[in-house]
Amino acid sequence: MLLRGALAPTRLEVINDSAKHYGHAGDDGSGESHFTVIVESPHFEGKNRLARQRMVLGALGDIPGERVHAFAMKCYAPGEAS
Repeated sequence: MLLRGALAPTRLEVINDSAKHYGHAGDDGSGESHFTVIVESPHFEGKNRLARQRMVLGALGDIPGERVHAFAMKCYAPGEAS
């Protein structure tokens, strides 16, 4: 997976929220339109929220925005409350 290779996460959860948005804007019927990821990575230490999110988006390339309608992120360094 792209995030594993780029961020070496100690925790990674990819949650498909698409079923919650069935029939709403952005639902393309694929069942893969809305996602939440929870990432804990030592690469996030000393980085602010925006920098962490940029790292996630950089690892994923064109997936959010091109192939996914909605993408939420929760990014933590090890030991931070999650």
